[in-house]
Amino acid sequence: MPRTTIAPEIEAVNREELTPLYRVVLLDDDDHTYDYVIEMLQKIFIFSLEQAFRHAEEVDSSGRTALITCELPQAEFSRDQIHAYGPDWRLERSKGSMSAVIENAGPGGNA
Repeated sequence: MPRTTIAPEIEAVNREELTPLYRVVLLDDDDHTYDYVIEMLQKIFIFSLEQAFRHAEEVDSSGRTALITCELPQAEFSRDQIHAYGPDWRLERSKGSMSAVIENAGPGGNA
């Protein structure tokens, strides 16, 4: 019986060789309304109303919500967009943007 071989143009990739991925995590606070969170997520991440609402609920109940998993430059850009979004005009006490952090998601995003 003939042996099958992998075509020369196909290369096996070890898990360690995968590009590291990062999560952008939105953190909760009391200075922004659900409307603000939903509006921000729809504008920055192009989330549907339903997706944005689910994230607003999660950040409110859990104190955090993972928004996206991507490579570091995109994660940094997304975090910076959240930090630059500005205060919630609906609340007088809101003086600035919400906070977000970047977490290592491990190779392939499975950590």
